[in-house]
Amino acid sequence: MRRSALRPQIVRVILSQPRRSLNQSLPRCHPELTFSTSATPDTHTLQREIPPFRFETGLALFAKRAPRPFPPPFLSLPSGSFSDPLSTHHRSYDRRAFVNGELIRGYTNGDDAVYVSDQFIGANDGVGAWSTRPGGHAGLWARLILHFWASEIETDTNRTRSPGEVYEPDPVECLQKAYEQTIKATTEPNVWQGTTTATGAQLHYQKQDPKSKAPATPLLYVTNLGDSQVLVLRPRDAELVYKTTEQWHWFDCPRQLGTNSPDTPRENAVMDKVEIEENDVVLAMSDGVIDNLWEHEIIENVVNSIRRWEGGEGGESTGDRHGGAGGGMQFVAEELMKAAKVIATDPFAESPFMEHAVEEGLAMEGGSLNLLFLESN
Repeated sequence: MRRSALRPQIVRVILSQPRRSLNQSLPRCHPELTFSTSATPDTHTLQREIPPFRFETGLALFAKRAPRPFPPPFLSLPSGSFSDPLSTHHRSYDRRAFVNGELIRGYTNGDDAVYVSDQFIGANDGVGAWSTRPGGHAGLWARLILHFWASEIETDTNRTRSPGEVYEPDPVECLQKAYEQTIKATTEPNVWQGTTTATGAQLHYQKQDPKSKAPATPLLYVTNLGDSQVLVLRPRDAELVYKTTEQWHWFDCPRQLGTNSPDTPRENAVMDKVEIEENDVVLAMSDGVIDNLWEHEIIENVVNSIRRWEGGEGGESTGDRHGGAGGGMQFVAEELMKAAKVIATDPFAESPFMEHAVEEGLAMEGGSLNLLFLESN
């Protein structure tokens, strides 16, 4: 089943602690990795890890059609009175959606969903064909899975651990739990159908030698199910460090989570550990980018945008512009989204999607106008 969305997601600039605003330039330092919390009587001191690295992010969105409002019970209707001080009539439905009494994380972009935080970014590409089915809502499925996925990762990361216990992220298991929670949320009290791909990158770290005083180095846990993609770029050398492998049942039908799909995170999701460096760029993209721009075009666009930002283009900076910091990732995200959109809306453009279709024996030309999402760290 083909998704109706075209969306690129970018993440860039890994900075060290102390943690401040996402748009604020941070000093390159490596403080202690843990701090002690108060121990309960008759127990040893518990420790909670403080991540030494974070994402600096930017976000740009484009959708070929507006997102559909979420159905009850997820949508919180606005106040009926403009005089009500608690009125929410000024807010979009996207920011008034709740599940289990909690505001749903992330953003909806057409049938897709995106999420970004200091330690985790994700892009879920919902299958737009569900909009033609009774009870179908791919945007809801994409958003709920991403919401629960981010929540599970945050809970797992922030839990307290005993001294000496080493935390090992398990984003696939977190995605499995998110998938199960989404099934429950979309079957009680009403049934809502849909499917979505899932792509995410969790930022962690590693120490080369537990006995060494050498600083920690960033480590990326990349999870993918479907045909979205994560790329890691090194702008300093204008080179590709890593990219995921797309998963297909057949051409134009990727692996996906949801109604009638046999795929599950535990059985089909692939997780890779990627050693990265500070100031690397992590791009989490749907087919909105990779169907319309070849790999070398993506690298060139990102590197050029960073160089332009460092040279003073792209708007006001909130701090040091080095490496795309100080708000530069927003500019990088917007520039990549614009480039993908140009090809997506050109009926005569040569594109990777057209090339793949021809290889399958299909007569096709032009770009792929799905949904476009862009996020940068």
